[in-house]
Amino acid sequence: MRGAVRTLGYHPLTMFDVLVYLYETYWRPDACPDSAQLARKLTAVGFENDEIQEALNWLEGLAAAGEAYHGEQSPHALRVYSAAEVEHLGEASIGFISFLESAGVLPGAMREMVIDRAMAIGGNAMDLEDLKIIVLMVFWSLGEEPDALILDELFVAPEDRLIH
Repeated sequence: MRGAVRTLGYHPLTMFDVLVYLYETYWRPDACPDSAQLARKLTAVGFENDEIQEALNWLEGLAAAGEAYHGEQSPHALRVYSAAEVEHLGEASIGFISFLESAGVLPGAMREMVIDRAMAIGGNAMDLEDLKIIVLMVFWSLGEEPDALILDELFVAPEDRLIH
């Protein structure tokens, strides 16, 4: 997803790099060590304290969101985005969320977790690649593995796809 270029130091590492590392290293959240030990491991791997703390705080929010968004929503419900959500998420991210919903792989409760965690990240408009990491981390936090086609959407950049 982030590619080797980011880990070789050509770009500054971010909280998202920490999240990808956790996804690749730990099968499920309950396989992660406690926060203090995890922070030490992440420091040993080469992440900076600011990135680590930002990621750990974000993961705490993800765990809280997972507890808050249980329950079924009507399959005919329509999600209306607030002006702040539209501005922060951007068209590409909202379109991707809608794609996942229409494909039947992102139920309403998970969609709300994705939106909640995306909105928790400060800054300007959400980058689609960062949103894909958020989607992946929501699946991970719930102990669910997205199907192969969705993993392809999350990991393969459009310019890397083969045209038949």
